[in-house]
Amino acid sequence: MILRKLSILNYKNIREATLELSPKMNCFIGQNGVGKTNVLDAVYYLSFCRSATNPIDSAVIRHDEPFFVLEGEYEDERLKMKDERLSISVGMKRGTKKHFKRNKKEYKRLSEHIGLIPLVAVAPSDTLLIEGSSEERRHLMDVVISQYDRSYIDALSRYNNAHQQRNTLLKMEDREPDPMLMELWEEQMAEAGEQLFAKRSAFIEELTPVFQEYYQQISEGREQVGLQYVSHCQRGPLIEVIRRDRAKDRAVGYSLHGVHRDDLVFTLEDHPMRREGSQGQNKTYVIALKLAQFEFLKRTASQTTPLLLLDDIFDKLDSHRVEQIVRLVSSDNFGQIFITDTNRDHLDQILGKSALDYKIFHVDNGEINSK
Repeated sequence: MILRKLSILNYKNIREATLELSPKMNCFIGQNGVGKTNVLDAVYYLSFCRSATNPIDSAVIRHDEPFFVLEGEYEDERLKMKDERLSISVGMKRGTKKHFKRNKKEYKRLSEHIGLIPLVAVAPSDTLLIEGSSEERRHLMDVVISQYDRSYIDALSRYNNAHQQRNTLLKMEDREPDPMLMELWEEQMAEAGEQLFAKRSAFIEELTPVFQEYYQQISEGREQVGLQYVSHCQRGPLIEVIRRDRAKDRAVGYSLHGVHRDDLVFTLEDHPMRREGSQGQNKTYVIALKLAQFEFLKRTASQTTPLLLLDDIFDKLDSHRVEQIVRLVSSDNFGQIFITDTNRDHLDQILGKSALDYKIFHVDNGEINSK
């Protein structure tokens, strides 16, 4: 998949921009806070129907403007006609819902779009995967699996609804909840949860060796890392695990067991990454994990090479690790890349060590100019 043309109107601090993009490397240079990340976020929005940094759609509209519009023109190798282009657009006025269109035809359900334009993004906030809660790590699995398996989105929606309904019953104070209704929601939680567990297990099993190989390449074999999936489903049939502690759940007012508590355990030399890893090692871990996701999506049902967004990835990395990342992303294994940095030297390293087609864009206070 290649994004040939990107149009932005009133998106965050970008008033208006129309960018003709390189099919390989697109570099956005500028100081912190000038809008480089917002360009990448616009690309992200066109893939996932939402911003990577703000779940509230109206919050991405430029201050004092009534609407925003994003348009992307893609070259898709899955299309039969070589000169045929895929057009994706989204627009929203304040106080109304957004309108997401594919080739000018509006989607009835936004979930129909997820996976059409596979994308992997690496950002400074990804360190929350290590430092943050289990919700961050579950979200990582959800974002990748939903891009190649539509049934996963449906199972996740059904599980979340049943989980919410069960929690509502558990919080009832004026009377005991209807036991038949409780059993109904528990059965739906268990059925959808087992599906999610199976898909997450298969994903992590296949992802882990690829991730470890990328880490070895970036660190030049200096450390050994691990990745383990932990779930209540591993204790037995989920329906039994959920019902076993219903009385305790009733006491606290929410569901203590289920796949909404799933987690990933990150290790460095068999010790918790959160406790043992340096800033550079943590960043190496996250980058290797994201590059493994890219490899996974490329091989799965998407049947197209994902877009790769690299936002300020060189900070806190030593020169050896930067060089290895440069070598990896410059290889033929990767397709179209969007990269931001405040330091032109890093980008010169990438461009100087490869024959990649590239474009450089300078960003300043929301204004984007090509060089």
